[in-house]
Amino acid sequence: MKYLHTMVRVTNLDESLKFYCDVLGLRETRRFDNPKGRFTLVMLAAPGQEEVELELTYNYDPEEYTGGRNFGHLAYRVENIYETCQRLMDQGITINRPPRDGHMAFIKSPDGISIELLQEGDDLPAQEPWASMDNTGSW
Repeated sequence: MKYLHTMVRVTNLDESLKFYCDVLGLRETRRFDNPKGRFTLVMLAAPGQEEVELELTYNYDPEEYTGGRNFGHLAYRVENIYETCQRLMDQGITINRPPRDGHMAFIKSPDGISIELLQEGDDLPAQEPWASMDNTGSW
């Protein structure tokens, strides 16, 4: 498993970029604008540590983030998304978003922190029982 990034939601992208880049010295490594999804993702990293990123998520529709809602998730890359999820389920962990697409899954820590698991390399082909699972981690 490899640590990838931490995601935080921001209410003003320009103000946040000034803070993280101009004040803290992080650099923008990549950006993904999704007008249909109504959000922009900006990945930042400290110079020389581009493999460890901070993801700023800017949602176009205004929202007040309370109760820690601005903190999104931790992300880890795994060698085999299906085997990892099966191992976690065998230990009693609920898969909140199953890896139906062979690419991504979400679980939660005991404290309710979302953890994103991403397939290393190309997505794995969809396979059962994962392809038929609903969002509760059961089928």
